[in-house]
Parts: sequence; C-alpha cells; structure tokens
Amino acid sequence: MLQQTQVPRVIPKYEAFLGAFPDVEVLASAELAEVLAAWSGLGYNRRAKSLKQAAETIVAEYGGRVPGTVEGLTALPGIGFATAAQILAFAFDVAVPFIETNIRSVYIHEFFGDAEGIPDSAILPLVEATLDHDDPRTWYYAIMDYGTHLKSTLPNPSRRSAHHTKQSRFEGSMRQVRGALLREITARPGQSVAKLADTTGFEADRVESALEALATEGFLIAEDGCYRIA
Repeated sequence: MLQQTQVPRVIPKYEAFLGAFPDVEVLASAELAEVLAAWSGLGYNRRAKSLKQAAETIVAEYGGRVPGTVEGLTALPGIGFATAAQILAFAFDVAVPFIETNIRSVYIHEFFGDAEGIPDSAILPLVEATLDHDDPRTWYYAIMDYGTHLKSTLPNPSRRSAHHTKQSRFEGSMRQVRGALLREITARPGQSVAKLADTTGFEADRVESALEALATEGFLIAEDGCYRIA
C-alpha cells in the first residue's frame, strides 16, 4: 500500500482493509470486486489483485501460513526478492539484505560523498556488511527511519542513485483511465464502452484500449459488449 503513497493516506485504508479481510482465508475467498473496492484510492490496482491471488495460493498450498523463505515468498504472485526480504525481516525477524528507497538514501549519504549514478550493486555489499544479524527487524526500522529523516532535512540522496526515476505524470495518463474504469465498474458493473466513456469523461478509444488490457490481465470479463469485475 505504501508504494508511491504517503503514510497518512495509507493508514485509514490499511485499517479498513484489515477490518474487511482479517486473515488470508477471508481474503482468498473474497470476490475480486470486494478487494478492489477496499483498495480504491491507493492506485496500482494490480497490487490488490496480486495480494488476493497470493492469499489464494497461501491457503491452497501452505495451509494458510505465509511461507518463511525467499523461495516460497517469491513464488507468490506479485512478490519479488526485495518484497520477500522485507517480509522475512519484519514478519520473521530474519536477516536478509535488501535495498529500498530509504535504505538507499542512508548508504548513499554515508558512504558515497557527492558521487552520482551509484548502482545498487555497490550498496548491497555495504548493507550485508553492516546488517545486525541478532536483531534485523529493529535495525531495519532504524535505518529506514534515518532515511526518512535525511529526505526531510536534505536534498533526497536517492536522486543520486543510478536507479532513480521520476514518477510519470498521473493526470491524463492511462493509469488514471484504468483506475477510473475499475472504480466505475466495481460500483456499477455491466456498462458498455460508450457508457463508460460517458461516465468517466475519457475518450472512447482510450476507454476501449484500457478495457481490453484490463480484461487481458484478468481484472475484467466482457459479456455482450459490457464489462464486469472478473
């Protein structure tokens, strides 16, 4: 939920989401439309779909228990190495080196002076060398809090990373079109391309293109020219 979304916006959504889906069994058995409705406003709806699919896999293959290995976690939909490592660190207190934006900021600030274009491959060995193997959870909390502090008091050190990119403009983007369509179809399923173009205010050709992509990705089902959540 925190990807590209500020903490104050996430907290009420997080609490409401846990209220609606208190465990993996409830999430796995929920309709995708319910999950998307609870996620609405956070953006990146693919994360909500992947989260539900991951819950389904955890229930079906792991007896409802989240796997406690990198291999098990990365086999779940939507989870790569960095996310798996963070789950292991914070949920299982396992010392697995990883890099995220705040950690990156700390190491660039402390170890690389004014250098530019610093790759993560140069940072990761430093994380491995300094990681507290006795209490990795607390260590990561501290490092990430320090990174947040640096960003609030200095020009963001992560801008000197080789991997830094500016987020693309949301207004008028296909992300905006997709999000608007999913919200509209979740609330009022069974609308046609023409009706959705009218209700969302986007051009019919962009609406049709977004609907086709969402159907291909498994978000939507088309029936007689109208769309509903899969």
